[in-house]
Amino acid sequence: MQRYFTITQLTQEFDITTRTLRFYEAQGLVTPQRRGRQRLYTPGDRTRVKLILRGKRLGFSLNEIKEMIEMYASSPGETGQLKLLLEKIAARRDELLEKQRDIELTLLELDEVEAGAKSRIAELSGKLRVGSD
Repeated sequence: MQRYFTITQLTQEFDITTRTLRFYEAQGLVTPQRRGRQRLYTPGDRTRVKLILRGKRLGFSLNEIKEMIEMYASSPGETGQLKLLLEKIAARRDELLEKQRDIELTLLELDEVEAGAKSRIAELSGKLRVGSD
């Protein structure tokens, strides 16, 4: 296994910018070692970047992601981290289901408005034909 990764290797692997990786560093999410001006990331840093990006795709905030990552290294450790993850997943699922219901209601309302508009156009078209005789 590779001992260190450069910033270029990680940005290319995860398709992120160097600015993003430096931001994660500033937030304390990754802690690269320095060799002069070069940043060297450990396999653990690489794993954290992977977890950060997964968390972001799932809709978690950076603070939530940081909380979950930090819990792994402290008591109650991985069990606590997994329980917290399950709580966050349940909350995120509830939030998305609520948004889904809102979208479904909006789509139904759009269907009604569209049907009304089409019906009115048909009425107006009929009146125009009758009135032009």
